[in-house]
Amino acid sequence: MIRLTDLRRYAVLLDKAFRIPGTNIRFGLDPILGLVPGVGDLASPLFGVLVMLEGLRQRVPRIILLRMAVNALLDAIIGAIPLVGIAGDVFFRANTRNLALLEKHAVPGGRAPTKGDYWFVWSVLAGLILAMLFVLVFAIWLFAKAWEYVRAV
Repeated sequence: MIRLTDLRRYAVLLDKAFRIPGTNIRFGLDPILGLVPGVGDLASPLFGVLVMLEGLRQRVPRIILLRMAVNALLDAIIGAIPLVGIAGDVFFRANTRNLALLEKHAVPGGRAPTKGDYWFVWSVLAGLILAMLFVLVFAIWLFAKAWEYVRAV
């Protein structure tokens, strides 16, 4: 299983590894990967899945896991919007938010996850994956319609 120190390193790499010279604005690989249509928008939500699974292992309360899923979903939706998605990746930083939630709410030595906890997390993750697929299919449909319009002109 992935360690918390590795998750911290990946969060920094995805969200704030670089700084725009002359400013305090930081960004990571997430907005750069977002330039690759389709595939680039999946890096951040996949990292969100890893953080949520670690949250389950560290006994984070369900409501916090749900907040993590909402952050990942918002990041996926914002990231799917051309140009807006790049700015969203620079300023929203879902990966850093989710890691902070994990670190704040982890309960070392707390009760072991129940079967219900696993069902909850897997259900939320399935919903997140379905939402990401919807966004991807919508983006492809929108691109196809734009292409038809361009070819007609």
